[in-house]
Amino acid sequence: MKLSCQEGLVNGNTFAEKLRNLEKYGFDGVELGGHFLNHSAKLEERVKALRDSKIKASSICGGFSCEFVHPNPARRKACINIVKRLLDFGGQVGAAGPMSVPIFNGNERVPDLSPWKTRHQIEIEFFTEIVRDIAAHAVQAKATLLLEPLNRYESNSLGNIAEAAALCRKIGPGVKVLADFFHMHIEETNTPKALLESGDMVGHVHLADNTRKEPGSGDIDFKAGFSALKKVKFTGYMALECGLTDKPEVALPRSVAFLKRCIAEA
Repeated sequence: MKLSCQEGLVNGNTFAEKLRNLEKYGFDGVELGGHFLNHSAKLEERVKALRDSKIKASSICGGFSCEFVHPNPARRKACINIVKRLLDFGGQVGAAGPMSVPIFNGNERVPDLSPWKTRHQIEIEFFTEIVRDIAAHAVQAKATLLLEPLNRYESNSLGNIAEAAALCRKIGPGVKVLADFFHMHIEETNTPKALLESGDMVGHVHLADNTRKEPGSGDIDFKAGFSALKKVKFTGYMALECGLTDKPEVALPRSVAFLKRCIAEA
């Protein structure tokens, strides 16, 4: 298991300086901000800096509206096109991602057509068909689309890790689950058990404590979760996606030390 960090969390005036700091703090990878990849100059800055750094691109987060199952076909198509472009870039730099949910709660949604089908059933079936095409593109690009179950307050379109894993198994190569410890702390009754049951489909992990600050600042049992990930032979990246309780140069190395202890003891 390797540790990564979202680029927006680390201090540095340039992306290259951020990578140097991540290496100094003990990270192995960086999670790229997808919004930067939509600008050619910033994209080139990241490609060049990664080429000269020991830090590897682990994943891509953000940079598009998650509207795969939006009622408006034009909104769906725009989302799909951007995701395919990000998959192409991910393949070029060896990163998994982009990551996404079908749609957020605050967005316009398809109607509930009970008793025929609930909105949730419609969205999952609809999303499955849309992702088949994207997954095929991901395989060609040598990248992976990551599906992230969030907590019910942000997006109820994917209920939990098991539902996301079942969808990935149905589709096949090109799509994996992103397991987020913060969201799992809300939605799963037993995080280690959920990881053991669906770990074969986990392609990436997000790390945040129960307060959504850096790991080690709250009460999540990361050691138990990491033990489950070891049992399913997960060897990928685990990226910090969180706020910080202190300055990056203080909070980040402290959290890395905490996480490495948890991994070693798991």
